[in-house]
Amino acid sequence: MSNGISIAPADLNVIELQLGREPRGVIEISARCVCSNPLVVRTLPRLPDGTPFPTTYYITCPKLSGAIGTLESSGLMREMEDLLELDPELATGYASAHEDYLIERNAIEFVTELDGISAGGMPTRVKCLHVLIGHSLAKGPGVNPLGDLALERLDPLWSVNNCAHG
Repeated sequence: MSNGISIAPADLNVIELQLGREPRGVIEISARCVCSNPLVVRTLPRLPDGTPFPTTYYITCPKLSGAIGTLESSGLMREMEDLLELDPELATGYASAHEDYLIERNAIEFVTELDGISAGGMPTRVKCLHVLIGHSLAKGPGVNPLGDLALERLDPLWSVNNCAHG
């Protein structure tokens, strides 16, 4: 890819098949499926065409993405926003996840248009479980409490320990 980043051509081919389009701005594989296919990629905060792109951790696995869409339609985002209002410790953890996201993205490149804006609704709202789960899968448990909660709620739709492609 551009910017001196090297991604294995085989990984890029898998990502293209997963997404159904050429991947844009991918700089690393941040999480892999148990079958070794890419699950979450880390992307440039400014795509090669110049477009600001706030989603640092992008889910590529279509089975996971579909399961998250099902979870979003279940009302979990509203439930999470209610939890944020009721649980100050959870709100503090979510605000820390927002800060982590900004630090990670700004370490790649600072994009003026994205200054202070993370993704997924952080730090006070829940707008996209894909972003939160991608963050949790890339960084591991304990970084994004709502991403962790959403991952728990995915079972039985999807599990990190079971490959669901093909």
